[in-house]
Amino acid sequence: MKTDIILAGVGGQGILSIAAAIGLAAVESKLFIKQAEVHGMSQRGGDVQSNLRISDREIYSDLIPLGQADMILSIEPLESLRHAPYLSKNGRIITNSTPFINIPNYPDIEAVLGEIGKNPANIIIDADTVAKNAGSPRSVNMVMLGAASHFINIDFEKIKNAVGNLFSAKGDGIAAVNIKALQAGRDAAENGAGK
Repeated sequence: MKTDIILAGVGGQGILSIAAAIGLAAVESKLFIKQAEVHGMSQRGGDVQSNLRISDREIYSDLIPLGQADMILSIEPLESLRHAPYLSKNGRIITNSTPFINIPNYPDIEAVLGEIGKNPANIIIDADTVAKNAGSPRSVNMVMLGAASHFINIDFEKIKNAVGNLFSAKGDGIAAVNIKALQAGRDAAENGAGK
């Protein structure tokens, strides 16, 4: 079993929290994991990307080669397209539909979503609305992790425990609302809601 995931977004969207939660769940599952991060100009809304490799066997490289990613999990739709060359032929994009417009020539969002939607395996979630309805507009990243959890090859209860542990230092209320957002994202992907 192996799962290669590229996490993509812009600074402040919680990409590294997703990576930490998956990492904790992988360790609890006794899996091998390697991670590499690129922060770019993250404080200024720039690209943040992480390669996350999970396997039941030893992993020798922390970087995912072109054409080998099983999934691009993106909090920002244009960032998912930027990393599309890394997808394997059977890979999928799971992305938020809400753009983070940080450049003056951001393409038409309908064209971006149309390009992503060409592959029926891809999943587009209105994670901003799902997070808001779950009671935490700031938990879009956990909504997206929940949506992707169907394809990560780690037991969902372990992912849920990891999210709880990750946010427990900020208080039980913060941990609970992030777990609720995680579940809401999983449900939205399962039911085709939020698209």
